[in-house]
Amino acid sequence: MLCVGRLGGFGARAAALPPRWAGQGSFQAGIRARRVSTSWSPVGAAFNVKPQGSRLDLFGERRGLFGVPELSAPEGFHIAQEKALRKTELLVDRACSTPPGPQTVLIFDELSDSLCRVADLADFVKIAHPEPAFREAAEEACRSIGTMVEKLNTNVDLYQSLQKLLTDKKLVDSLDPETRRVAELFMFDFEISGIHLDKEKRKRAVDLNVKILDLSSTFLMGTNFPNKIEKHLLPEHIRHNFTSAGDHIIIDGLHAEAPDDLVREAAYKIFLYPNAGQLKCLEELLSSRDLLAKLVGYSTFSHRALQGTIAKNPETVMQFLEKLSDKLSERTLKDFEMIREMKMKLNPQNSEVMPWDPPYYSGVIRAERYNIEPSLYCPFFSLGACMEGLNILLNRLLGISLYAEQPAKGEVWSEDVRKLAVVHESEGLLGYIYCDFFQRADKPHQDCHFTIRGGRLKEDGDYQLPVVVLMLNLPRSSRSSPTLLTPGMMENLFHEMGHAMHSMLGRTRYQHVTGTRCPTDFAEVPSILMEYFANDYRVVNQFARHYQTGQPLPKNMVSRLCESKKVCAAADMQLQVFYAALDQIYHGKHPLRNSTTDILKETQEKFYGLPYVPNTAWQLRFSHLVGYGAKYYSYLMSRAVASMLWKECFLRDPFNRAAGERYRREMLAHGGGREPMLMVEAVMTVLTQSCPHRTNMHRHKQAMRWRRDDLV
Repeated sequence: MLCVGRLGGFGARAAALPPRWAGQGSFQAGIRARRVSTSWSPVGAAFNVKPQGSRLDLFGERRGLFGVPELSAPEGFHIAQEKALRKTELLVDRACSTPPGPQTVLIFDELSDSLCRVADLADFVKIAHPEPAFREAAEEACRSIGTMVEKLNTNVDLYQSLQKLLTDKKLVDSLDPETRRVAELFMFDFEISGIHLDKEKRKRAVDLNVKILDLSSTFLMGTNFPNKIEKHLLPEHIRHNFTSAGDHIIIDGLHAEAPDDLVREAAYKIFLYPNAGQLKCLEELLSSRDLLAKLVGYSTFSHRALQGTIAKNPETVMQFLEKLSDKLSERTLKDFEMIREMKMKLNPQNSEVMPWDPPYYSGVIRAERYNIEPSLYCPFFSLGACMEGLNILLNRLLGISLYAEQPAKGEVWSEDVRKLAVVHESEGLLGYIYCDFFQRADKPHQDCHFTIRGGRLKEDGDYQLPVVVLMLNLPRSSRSSPTLLTPGMMENLFHEMGHAMHSMLGRTRYQHVTGTRCPTDFAEVPSILMEYFANDYRVVNQFARHYQTGQPLPKNMVSRLCESKKVCAAADMQLQVFYAALDQIYHGKHPLRNSTTDILKETQEKFYGLPYVPNTAWQLRFSHLVGYGAKYYSYLMSRAVASMLWKECFLRDPFNRAAGERYRREMLAHGGGREPMLMVEAVMTVLTQSCPHRTNMHRHKQAMRWRRDDLV
């Protein structure tokens, strides 16, 4: 029932859109256009100046985080969750007493929305807010709401109210496609939670789910926790590369880009040194997930997790990964040989390629072959220029503009957070994006998209605007320059904005399927597609300007950058195959045949090729085991679909407005309200206009085939 808001990873005028644009009926026609504000400012300039923060509003009313009045203080989370829980009780009674029909689905969705609006917000605050009191209060709110969700998913009376609808063929046939799909998705939540079990086993399922929530939170925190070592155990000449704390050296990451081999080796061995508590937490998490899956009728957790995805089952995933690995193997070996030769050239004493080598030496090879030293590119990619580039692309492709808006006092958690209004040229305000882009102490290092509030059609006919957060870790501006991005940072920015546009443009009736609330192996498609735009000179040429001289980025520099991405690409993808395979094995048949570390060693040797390093446990840093448990393959499959869309729809003209409209209408607008491959096929039908002999079945089979082949 509850949609988790984070992801570790987007127009003809509204009147011209056909009725099915919204996924059902024509309710879009009844949504009023939102007024624009005269206080909004251009997005590019807003990101190249230091924020004024709350200093402009010292005496104004404090509104609370995201404008939620209760959240002006940590204690407000308790108030917000209690309000949500009271509303939940009323909605459960209403759902159980309402005659079966479309209204049943609307009540279920309102129930889901009332819980998600607290849980999703708290899910973000518990990891990103700089104040411990806020993080702790949000953590408690997550646990409280999560427990209620699991109870609702095993509530027999609630289940029966939905069952009455779905077992009445006449009623089901009368439902529009999206309403029917949402009803079936809610029923699916009941089924995988064990609604069919007896009372004692249902309680056991709830207890296991709550335990899994707690273990997930603990494991996630542990993945980022630094390790330390006594100073005298490290060679003196490399100690300055790390943070000192008294007699100890603190290692808080892999230092993968460090030019000194010994620094990378030390960081790898120390940061990945096994932690007994974290190891026990992972084992309990995997075991609890397996117990839950078996309790509710699945042979493995992976079988349970993959229901409703593009892949459908773990057998398909492993087949996909093994075939991909086979096709990559020869190219991967060539990549490793190229890395070995470069290492021998720079370090003749030790030329064996180790797991800490590929990120650094592949970068050296790219720089040497293509002269793509990041410092040459950074001056052309100021944050303001990149945001203006996104603005230009979205406007030409979808009729959307981004405007900066001054947040109210207390609305944001850090003074450097920017608030963006997303505005359509004819539909008006579509939603808000909060941009938490800059590095700060205790902030997680991963780039993420968080749904704070999903869009939905409310009972009064108004549309609940979506609200999201994009979290990056960019350097702050200096006295002499604005924030300057490396090409990789720029690509990540485009990627995360792809998620945001999916959320902004998901105009579904139900928040349960809005935006990124869709199958995990489809959710990354819009974001990965945006990476293709970020690497196209025709797009980059619109915004890449030297922050001092205004000189455009030379075309040959973009060409070199794009060509350089092919260097060691097979090895990079092989590493992702290894991670995805490890994820599948951990969530496969239990009890596991070996320890998680032994399985890591075996899987690394089979799917990657570089030797396992004794006394390391990389899996204890694999944070995606929490949010993407049994679904880490999603990045690879989504990349195949995104590649297909790019080649067939945007490669010829990245600013093709007709293709952009079709992409929005047939894919983004539906969120998770339609089957993913049906949405892809609908976007691709533009191809048949010039090739009428292609049948729907042919296109569908072609799409399924491209999903694998475009990867290699």
